[in-house]
Amino acid sequence: MIRSMTGFARVERQYPFGRLSWELRSVNHRYLELGYRVPEEFRVLEPDIRRVLGEFLSRGKVDATLKFSQAAGAASSNLELNSDMARQLLSLHGEFQQLAGLEQTAEIQAFMRWPGVIEEQAPDPQPLHEAAMELLPKAAASLQAAREREGTQMDAAIRERLDSIEERVEQIRGWLPEIRDGLRQKLLARVADLQQPLEPGRLEQEVAFLAQKIDVDEELDRLAAHVHEARLALARDDPVGRRLDFLMQEFNRESNTLSSKSVDNRTTQAAVELKVSIEQMREQVQNIE
Repeated sequence: MIRSMTGFARVERQYPFGRLSWELRSVNHRYLELGYRVPEEFRVLEPDIRRVLGEFLSRGKVDATLKFSQAAGAASSNLELNSDMARQLLSLHGEFQQLAGLEQTAEIQAFMRWPGVIEEQAPDPQPLHEAAMELLPKAAASLQAAREREGTQMDAAIRERLDSIEERVEQIRGWLPEIRDGLRQKLLARVADLQQPLEPGRLEQEVAFLAQKIDVDEELDRLAAHVHEARLALARDDPVGRRLDFLMQEFNRESNTLSSKSVDNRTTQAAVELKVSIEQMREQVQNIE
């Protein structure tokens, strides 16, 4: 089964601490290129995100976006009093009073503004991280399924073009005897118009030379072999985009040679139609993982 490199997936879930959602988008690319957009408290997960996505995908430019909405009433942080520092400040306040010979009530608000007296304790990020990494494989699997669905459509389109190429190859094979005979008759007609007789064996040499010049049996055989190899590739379970891309180059090479050797309008037209089918396949193959 082939897979497209284009797809989209979104998975979200509500937790006691809030809502987490993953959005994955992918487009075609020569290699696997991963991009992330995650809240700051999830930055430490980037190596794990790369590892998980790499287990599902092998090619494509993938953008992974994590969104986090904190639940109403959920504390984002806890404030705690640094009791030791508060005692020290109060003790210092008493010492100042003794030195100054004055009695003055301690201003609690002033003490609270003292750096380090009130400490902010961030909530434990571990539950958030675990939830995010639990949800990511589900999003990656959903993206892979979307790419497989599009790949199924691409598979059908490519197989249709392969059938067309195979039909053209067999059609040209059927024309070749008639084309060769027609060239021989044209050559005989030209010889008959000559005022001087040909040297013995010269006619056979010319016929053999022309037959060799227009011989496309090897090109047709290779095209048929490429069709067979492409069908085998489509049946594989592993990524075959690069293999098919190489086959498209080979298809083009043989169709160009076939066109250059053509001496008949039918084979010329068939070569053009072959190139059209190959180009249509190439456009599909560019997006295969």
